[in-house]
Amino acid sequence: MTTLVTGGSKCGKSGFAENYLHNFGGRKYYIATMRPYGEEALRSIGRHRSMRAEKNFVTVEKYTDLHELEFPENSAVLLECAGNLLANEMFSGKDTENPVEKILNAFRKISENVSEFVIVSNEVSSDGIVYSEETMRYMRFISEINAKTAEFADNVVECVFGIPIVIKGALK
Repeated sequence: MTTLVTGGSKCGKSGFAENYLHNFGGRKYYIATMRPYGEEALRSIGRHRSMRAEKNFVTVEKYTDLHELEFPENSAVLLECAGNLLANEMFSGKDTENPVEKILNAFRKISENVSEFVIVSNEVSSDGIVYSEETMRYMRFISEINAKTAEFADNVVECVFGIPIVIKGALK
C-alpha cells in the first residue's frame, strides 16, 4: 500500500503520516532526507525527532540515492520528504540532469517491496509567482514527481490546515 501525503508548509503532513502508521504491527522505518545545514534545518530536524520519539521508527538518514536502500518485506517505510530528496539530488554535485526518474524508480522499488510506504511531499507551485530559472526547474520536477507518484499510489492525501483530505483511495 502506497500513500502520498502532500500539502503546503507546516500543514500537518508529517504528523498525519506518522500517525497513519501508528498501529502498524511490523518494523517501521523513517527515511530522513533533510541535510542538517543551518539553524532552521536543525530546529526542524529536532522537531521531527521529538514528534516521532515514541512511535518506534528506525531512522535512516539518506539524502540521495534512495534506490540503494533495502527494507524487509513486511515493514512500513515513511519518507520525509520528497521535496528535500529532490533538492539534494539536484544540488549534490553529481551529474543528475533530471533526477525525476531516479526518484520515481526508487519510490516504485520501495513500494513493491514493503507492506506500507508513505511518502510526504510538498505542494510548492500554487502561488503563481515566477521565480529564478533554477527554482522553476525544481518546482516543475517536484510537481512531476507528485503527479506520477499519485498515479501509482493507492492513496493520495492533501493536508490543509491540519485536516487530511483524501483525494484518492480510502484510508484505514
